[in-house]
Amino acid sequence: MDDTLIAVFTTLPDEAGARALAEALVRARLAACVQLHAIASVYEWDGAVQHDAEWRLLAKARATDWPALRDFIAARHPYRLPAIWRAPIEASDGYAAWVRQQTARPPAA
Repeated sequence: MDDTLIAVFTTLPDEAGARALAEALVRARLAACVQLHAIASVYEWDGAVQHDAEWRLLAKARATDWPALRDFIAARHPYRLPAIWRAPIEASDGYAAWVRQQTARPPAA
């Protein structure tokens, strides 16, 4: 089994939605921890440059959970085209063990 850890990122339009999604990810044990950051985004959409305040979520998770995590976020995301992406991470042994412990779920029956 691949025990690699990943950082999963997405952005949401408001703090309340970001907090709700972060809590749902932790409760579902798809993420050990989710950090929220207020950010400013500049991008082109519908032919115009947009300037928006957003909330970035950074979730620490297992690579093996990526498909479920991605689908969980997409199903709850308010954007028509949400950015949901991942990057591999290396962590200290103790922190990595904690992430794995927090995201452990009983096997499906």
